[in-house]
Amino acid sequence: MKTILGKKIGMTQIFTEDGNVVPVTVIEATPNRVVRIKTKESDGYDAVQIGYQTLKESRANKPTKGHFEKWGSPLYKKLAEIRIEEDEAYEAGQEITVADFEEGKLIDVTGTSKGKGTQGNIKRHGHHRGPMSHGSKHKRLAGALAAGTYPSRVFKGNKGPGRMGHDTVTVQNLELVKIIPERNLLLVKGAVPGTRGGVVRVRYAVKGN
Repeated sequence: MKTILGKKIGMTQIFTEDGNVVPVTVIEATPNRVVRIKTKESDGYDAVQIGYQTLKESRANKPTKGHFEKWGSPLYKKLAEIRIEEDEAYEAGQEITVADFEEGKLIDVTGTSKGKGTQGNIKRHGHHRGPMSHGSKHKRLAGALAAGTYPSRVFKGNKGPGRMGHDTVTVQNLELVKIIPERNLLLVKGAVPGTRGGVVRVRYAVKGN
């Protein structure tokens, strides 16, 4: 399952050969490095750990330094684990680049959605507002949350105001329109989660291709 970590640059548009405009998200994915290889014998399952964005030694604490020293790898800011099949071969120190992907394939992109802070029930859950007439005391309130006498409490999981956004979100089956290897860029059709500069995880679609 080909996977790479990258940074969301922003959105633009490109033109196809027949003149159609395609909105794309630009993802910069500098080469990732295989830091560690996990096997069924040592860890109970097959996986590889990849690193993204090198880290200065002065910015790393002792446990972080120890982890990378154990596996003979440079320091990285971001680590991700990829489950692999038994027949897939990876080596420690191997680089994963955008050139390993193929144009036209479907991919899944995972990122952290934009944080909206604390929001009311209308914006957060799409509830309807109350009457806006003069004297109305129920304009943007949550409304009745529970019965009075029984059960005399609000059930857990009731939708109401609270923190909105900043969640891990995966958008599936996006088309990988173009790859620019010399600039480590992936052009993905449509929008992907997160803010500009946010780290995203790109892999071949689980339910596509």
